[in-house]
Amino acid sequence: MKIKYLFLAFLSLSFSITSFAQIDTQSGKFTAHNKGKFTISWGGNRDKYNKSDITFKGDNYEFTVENATAHDKPKGWHVDYINPVKMTIPQTNFKMGYFITDHYSISIGLDHMKYVMTQNQTTNITGEINFPTSNTSSQFNGIYNNTPTVMTEAFLMFEHTDGLNYIYTELARQDDISHLFGIKNTDKFQVNTNEGIGFGLLYPKTNTTLMGQMRHDDFHFSGYGTSIKAGINLTFFKHFTIEGDLKGGYINMPDIRTTQSSSDSASQHFLFLEKIIAFGAIFKI
Repeated sequence: MKIKYLFLAFLSLSFSITSFAQIDTQSGKFTAHNKGKFTISWGGNRDKYNKSDITFKGDNYEFTVENATAHDKPKGWHVDYINPVKMTIPQTNFKMGYFITDHYSISIGLDHMKYVMTQNQTTNITGEINFPTSNTSSQFNGIYNNTPTVMTEAFLMFEHTDGLNYIYTELARQDDISHLFGIKNTDKFQVNTNEGIGFGLLYPKTNTTLMGQMRHDDFHFSGYGTSIKAGINLTFFKHFTIEGDLKGGYINMPDIRTTQSSSDSASQHFLFLEKIIAFGAIFKI
């Protein structure tokens, strides 16, 4: 729950700052009006997730891993972020949008997050596993009732590492607050606040090793997500932008592919907090 409270505090601060924003009446400046402008950006993220229950179902089992912890998989500052061949390997963000008014824009984007269930943690399991004795997975057979179990790689490895792909559309508001810092020529440097709300689909490539079964290892539409964000946008020389955002939201994936068998699946839902730094451009066509 700390994730939710941290984000809500930041969002509240951002809206408070925006309430003091004034409309720039210097119509001669490129930055005075946004309507009709396009934006595009590329950046990276760090992610946090709250604990979640993960339910696994198949012909020979149905059980829930309770309160599983997970983390992201950062690559740090790396040339792969701008390497055309490898730029989707790190945790990345792509977004393009259009201002329908001076303050409001509509965007589409992809947040390429990574989700890794912490290995070798001990969690409680509830459910039943009942493979035929001829199957090597039968070593895990049993009835579990809040049974503490170590998440070894032999039993379960669960990751959305290629990745936890949130494909979304977003409605956002932007306000120029440059005057609060004594900035007069916003065509050289401009400070804006950004707030937005989004909705989209989850298209993960899930890497799951489940009791020795062959993993699915392919992209699959698994559910949906919603998000809200707040951040600061810096614009240099009319066209170049740096944006820092906090984005929080809810992800629900009721149909996660786990193994080669279409009978096998997993489901989970959780909250996330994403810290984003993105570089981009704003322009008119």
